[in-house]
Amino acid sequence: MQNETGPNDAGRIAFAPVTAEHYPLLLDWLNRPHVREWWGDPETEVNNIRAKVEGRDSTRPFIIELDGRPIGYIQYWFIADNSDETTLADAPWLAELPVDAVGIDLTIGEKDLLSRGIGSAAVGLMVRQLLEAGHANIIIDPAPENARAVHAYEKAGFRAVPHLVGRTEGALIMQYDTNNGTNT
Repeated sequence: MQNETGPNDAGRIAFAPVTAEHYPLLLDWLNRPHVREWWGDPETEVNNIRAKVEGRDSTRPFIIELDGRPIGYIQYWFIADNSDETTLADAPWLAELPVDAVGIDLTIGEKDLLSRGIGSAAVGLMVRQLLEAGHANIIIDPAPENARAVHAYEKAGFRAVPHLVGRTEGALIMQYDTNNGTNT
């Protein structure tokens, strides 16, 4: 039986580019305890998103919509654009990934929509779009203790990168498995 808020009907999940009008909503989500647990300082995060919207960062930010209603945030970023000395000092594992890899980050801002398959479906949709755009190496890096996120990403076809397990403090580096991904 399908959950009435589940993402299984085609077209229920969509992405809208973030605009300045979304900043108050993003700040609200980033201040919620279930988001704050995994993301940084809300004001800093919104300023980072603003830099992306204004083109000062190559990361592409989107609002996740469910039936046209904003319910979360998703972005994709380029490893090649995040391989500067400062970034590599904080995340040296980036140097061990393919230079053409693309990373995904997301959060569901509405707590009542957690654990309903929406995160997996949103990641799956983003993966499909990235694959269609020619990106073959797609990663995601949840906190290892964020079991809900790890499970959602596994459901979407991501697998831990074996040689990086235990070597990336604060992040479990997972790569989309183009051979076995379920891409729900």
